[in-house]
Amino acid sequence: MFSLSVAIGAAGVLVASPGGVQAAEVEGPKLEWKVSVWGKRRAFTEGIEKLSEIVSEKTDGNWTIKLYYGGALSKSRENLDGIKLGAFEMAFFCNFYHPGKNPAWMVYTMPFLPLGDPEVSRAVRMRLPEHPALKADLDRWNAMFYVSTLLPQYEFLGKGKPPKELGDWKGMRVRAGGGIGKAMEKLGAIPTSMPATEVYTSIERGTIDAVSFPFTYAHAAYKIHEVSDWFTANMSPGTSECPVVINKDAYAALPDQYKQLLEDAKGPVLDRQLEVYREADEKNLPIFEAKLEKIVYSDEQIEKFREVAGKPVWDEWVAANKDKFDGQELIDRIFAIAAEVKGQ
Repeated sequence: MFSLSVAIGAAGVLVASPGGVQAAEVEGPKLEWKVSVWGKRRAFTEGIEKLSEIVSEKTDGNWTIKLYYGGALSKSRENLDGIKLGAFEMAFFCNFYHPGKNPAWMVYTMPFLPLGDPEVSRAVRMRLPEHPALKADLDRWNAMFYVSTLLPQYEFLGKGKPPKELGDWKGMRVRAGGGIGKAMEKLGAIPTSMPATEVYTSIERGTIDAVSFPFTYAHAAYKIHEVSDWFTANMSPGTSECPVVINKDAYAALPDQYKQLLEDAKGPVLDRQLEVYREADEKNLPIFEAKLEKIVYSDEQIEKFREVAGKPVWDEWVAANKDKFDGQELIDRIFAIAAEVKGQ
């Protein structure tokens, strides 16, 4: 015999089953969203995998969000184009893959920003996209910000002579985008930008000497340690930003309860993202330390790097974009949020 009960409000789509009634926590229409991402499933994607789980569970499978890996839906540099065309509902993108598409978002690549603390990083990355300049960049692609992937600080892995002195970087070919690339240029290195999926082969063949990636998860995800000889442990030249965005039309078409579900899921998504980075470090660091030479710079060396390649890069970036937006205002906003989080 089937028993029936009454659910109240938005929670309450009833599914009859022998022995009782199961209710989806959030009722709504059948819907499938596609998410475009490059590479394989890895720490970087676990936040949105968590979102997929939450949405499916809360709607009893009525709304599914599926990640399509390996560039199945779009090349990594063309995800914003795909969002604009409505080819898929959600996508990851990295700001330094195409600075011209998202000039204001390049602020995250400025070297030596105060983003080393995970909670500071989380606050900055979730609040700065409210700024009109960052919103305007996404508006051009009919996109809206959803969450950050909370990229950790970058470090370098490389092949050949280890750069134990700052002068050793001169002439090295490094995969380093945005402000980090500019900073390395100040040290005499030759920066280049390429998709993460091309780095392994480039280092193996000697096309480049070193790569800056979010440490440690990205180096391990792309197996860079397998073709490297050394790693920097405390250079921390900066970071980047690879957010997840939503097609604005797809979002507008959602029923209100689905929009609220997306909002409510942000906390668990970000918590999961930080958790997997910590787990990756616990696994990867012992492997790196066993196989590779570890480079630890002195406080004096780090201070010299900052002097040569920190604020000068900010100033150049602000000047280069002065006719588009107020870059100094964005940098100041980052420091203000950081100070607020730290209670200063």
